Amino acid sequence: MSYSAVSWPIGAALLQFPNSTKDGLSVQDAPARHWASVFREVAAAGFDHVDLTDTWLRPGDLSPERLAELARTLKEAELGLTAVTTARRSVIDPDPDTAAANLEYLLRTVNAAAELGVGMVCVGLHRPLTAAQREAVWFWHEQGGRDPDGDEQMWALAVERFRAVGERAAGAGVQISLEMYEDTYLGSPESSVRMVRDIGLSNVGLNPDVANVVRLHRPVARWEELLTPVLPYANYWHIKNYYRDHDPVTGAYFTVPAPAEYGVINYRQALELALDAGFEGPICVEHYGGDGLSVAARNRDYLRTILSVKLADRS
Repeated sequence: MSYSAVSWPIGAALLQFPNSTKDGLSVQDAPARHWASVFREVAAAGFDHVDLTDTWLRPGDLSPERLAELARTLKEAELGLTAVTTARRSVIDPDPDTAAANLEYLLRTVNAAAELGVGMVCVGLHRPLTAAQREAVWFWHEQGGRDPDGDEQMWALAVERFRAVGERAAGAGVQISLEMYEDTYLGSPESSVRMVRDIGLSNVGLNPDVANVVRLHRPVARWEELLTPVLPYANYWHIKNYYRDHDPVTGAYFTVPAPAEYGVINYRQALELALDAGFEGPICVEHYGGDGLSVAARNRDYLRTILSVKLADRS
């Protein structure tokens, strides 16, 4: 085991930070002092790592000068990087031009990650939110995009394009983590494992974010059944949790975000399963709604407490 409970990289996601300033300027174009203010908040919450979530800032779209400025700003904040996470940039988007542009974006993001010294880029097949999802209280209450079932040609295209990203990353010393997400070819344990095997690169693994499935308002497998098969392939992990309930009389489902220790996923058990499977990757703690950063900090401390016991047992 290469990490202790204290040194294990656990980064804060930046989901809760808006991608524009109070003056309406895109964070992408904002001065470095704005980036620094966000990083100070992350550091003040007790984090020493951050996940550069591209819903806030896109490193792959920064000029070399701005990328160097970002690196300096992170260093001044004394923050390491668990990963660069990309969201809703499917390389098999139904629009071929969009899909091709997303591939080029992922390749640029790998280059940017290498320049920043980040060892992990997280990618997925989920698509932009629909109008109905944007209007919903929680976006997962509405149906999003679906990858076509049984379309072997589309599957092969996904494999080919992820392999190209993985090969670019391997040359730069970067790992790629494929994020599990509902209704995509990474939406079930079986298809996720098949995808990694078909890509066939040692630096391409899975992000077993089964909470993306647990939160759905529909029947889903138990979290243990979703998680256990994919853990041997996991190299990065987005951790969050949800309250989940079902009324068998009406058929209604209820899910809302929960701190990691309170939701339906038992992360004390999940971490033990992960360690048993040999997981040694960095972790990102996420939370939607409210003061997401403070809840993420609570999640981080909860995970470190569990790791302190589980790792001691193994030593």
